[in-house]
Amino acid sequence: MKHVAVLTSGGDAPGMNAAIRAVVRCGVAKGWGMYGVRNGYAGLISGNIREMSTRDVGGIIQKGGTILGSARSQEFYTDEGRRKGIRTLRQMGIDTLVVIGGNGSQTGSYHVHKLGFPVVGIASTIDNDLYGSEMTIGVDTALNIALEAIDRLKVTASSHQRAFLLEVMGRKCGYIALMAGIAGGAEYILLPEVETDPEEVAESLRLAYEHGKAHAIIVVAEGATYNADALTQYFEKHKDRLGFKIRATILGHVQRGGDPGAFDRILASRLGSGAIEAIDRGEFGVLVGLNKGSITTTPLEEVVANKKEISMEMVKLAQTLD
Repeated sequence: MKHVAVLTSGGDAPGMNAAIRAVVRCGVAKGWGMYGVRNGYAGLISGNIREMSTRDVGGIIQKGGTILGSARSQEFYTDEGRRKGIRTLRQMGIDTLVVIGGNGSQTGSYHVHKLGFPVVGIASTIDNDLYGSEMTIGVDTALNIALEAIDRLKVTASSHQRAFLLEVMGRKCGYIALMAGIAGGAEYILLPEVETDPEEVAESLRLAYEHGKAHAIIVVAEGATYNADALTQYFEKHKDRLGFKIRATILGHVQRGGDPGAFDRILASRLGSGAIEAIDRGEFGVLVGLNKGSITTTPLEEVVANKKEISMEMVKLAQTLD
């Protein structure tokens, strides 16, 4: 009989609860003992772990966030902290760990794997920047929240003949900004991956105004060279030739807090089930992700060694549609 613990780590993502539910229920269905670790790797070190049944994960599939909680642990960055966490698991008779999270979380998984403890990762981050999965848990919901914000801002922008800067999350990866901008019909999209001259943005606003548009929307990722604050300051110096009055909206953590949509609930359920199947096969040190419509596994060594690049095809599409 296997004893498996599951934890969530890093930034919360809509669909994490659905993944927890799938891991626990699929494990219980195999007759395994299932455990939940509270507050991520910090709970692993402190021993904040309890057994979970199917009833414990009932009624959570539709909830955002994570019932297990998440927290940063400086101690887990050290080799001794990781060994302490592994000792805790072994003392409780737990023989496998499932980690639901993004880049930093799966780096932690990889270090646990290197120390000889069986671990399986599940791809979950709203940034969609994790190598080994085309789509990660939380992305679709966060994207739709950003798109709803764009649609709502357009109503006000058109009513007052204004331009709005919408800043979305994405410090190193501009996936949400890119896809929300394309789907929302933005006049310009700024990404961390693409250097942008603010004068080009100003020119796009001026042309939109001269063509008689009632509004303009600029979508910017928070990690772009010019974020919403920097662009606002730049435009303030050139406001006489823009035509539009400029307002900025920073969406921030609102994107994380939504209840997961159907796509994320189903994806999380598939990945959670995939993690249990990987454990049953004796396949450890891997990330469970979605690739070409199928649930796949990628060695954690590859996951932490590679950077997931944004699609330049989509960037070109966005530039064409501007």
